[in-house]
Amino acid sequence: MGQIKVTQTRSAIGSKPKQRGTLRALGLGRIGKSRIHEDSPQLRGQIQKVPHLIDVEDLTAQGAE
Repeated sequence: MGQIKVTQTRSAIGSKPKQRGTLRALGLGRIGKSRIHEDSPQLRGQIQKVPHLIDVEDLTAQGAE
């Protein structure tokens, strides 16, 4: 499978505790922090829970060009 870069773009202040937990599970905690993860259905589910707080890049598509 490919790789996905997840970057936190907005603060978790004021968000629900489950959403803050999802950010922590993704390895994020500060605005501007990024992590690279292997693409999986579990990761896609986490991304769907906090799309308003993060930015997602597909690194597989960039490497193919």
